[in-house]
Amino acid sequence: MADKTFLAWPFFDDRHRSLAGELERWASDILPPLLEGAEDSSDAVYACVRRIVAKLGKAGLLRVCVPKAYGGERDNLDVRSLCLAREIMGRASGLADFALAMQGLGSAPITLYGREEQKLAILPRVAAGTALAAFALSEPDAGSDVSAISTTAMRDGNFWRLDGVKTWISNAGLAAFYIVFARTGEGPGTKGLSAFIVDADSAGLDASERIDVIAPHPLGTLRLTGCRVPANSLLGQPGEGFKIAMSTLDIFRSTVGAAALGFARRALDEATTRALKRHMFGHAQAEFQLTQAKIGDMAVLVDASALLIYRSAWTKDVLGGRVTREASMAKLFATESAQQVIDEAVQIFGGLGVVRGIPVERLYREIRALRIYEGASEVLKLIIASKVLEA
Repeated sequence: MADKTFLAWPFFDDRHRSLAGELERWASDILPPLLEGAEDSSDAVYACVRRIVAKLGKAGLLRVCVPKAYGGERDNLDVRSLCLAREIMGRASGLADFALAMQGLGSAPITLYGREEQKLAILPRVAAGTALAAFALSEPDAGSDVSAISTTAMRDGNFWRLDGVKTWISNAGLAAFYIVFARTGEGPGTKGLSAFIVDADSAGLDASERIDVIAPHPLGTLRLTGCRVPANSLLGQPGEGFKIAMSTLDIFRSTVGAAALGFARRALDEATTRALKRHMFGHAQAEFQLTQAKIGDMAVLVDASALLIYRSAWTKDVLGGRVTREASMAKLFATESAQQVIDEAVQIFGGLGVVRGIPVERLYREIRALRIYEGASEVLKLIIASKVLEA
């Protein structure tokens, strides 16, 4: 059983604690049958995510992804709620975390910068789980370097024409809409980017190409060839794309750390249970000081990650403004720490730890991508240093 004493920390209120209880019950009672066969094939993974999103929506748990006016839980996006949701889902299943997280990440640009008619048309469906969302920023030659985006958007009467390739796109081929970032040319580099809502059935959009990764998720490439979208598909103003992307990541980087924390808590639980039950040389494995030292290190990394994550989330929710420094620290430390915790858990399991289907083996595959997406660890170190040097 994972430690829940952190819910008593002053970062949370009673509504957070109530939400955590709802999420725990859902993950325990509803989720397990939804995951059956998820790793059997690419089609099975896609079907599984669709089922999870639908059930989360039906249970009212996707309300953490949108504001109250559009079917959400609170007046504004609450980062602590998103972090709690991702931690609890992540502890249960990386795919469940993915399904919930993408509803938030893919719709947040609309929440933050959308016009009222855009919000009314899309956000209630996101909360209900009837419209899957996607965030299309990365390209073959533009990941960490957003200024290198080459996808273009040209005004064509009452439409915009989009041309380019987006890759590493979560929910590609599954989403009902994509937030696509493209170059509109208001200035050089990041100053010339804009964001668009692109419906999945838009002519000229091909989302059929899938990418197979070590921890199966719906992931693929978008090809936009003369893809025409209505002029009112623009989010915010022309040239605001970089601001929209960074404002979104300012919220969701903390939540990536929370997902990693969920993975780490599960790994610590699994390793502790294994060490107590496994006997070797006439003793329980937990009696050996080397095992105790590993578990002690793992517990410290878990608690330190939680403190950084919920410090960042509380700062965003309560104090407002940008939390680039805090969110970058939380994401960097939590994902790197989770990798260490899970690696130690595999070591405690011994040979069984690398057998496919064992929870720590799955976690070992799941954690790796979190150190790359939404800010690779190396890039986050540079961001943190720049903020420190500004002070």
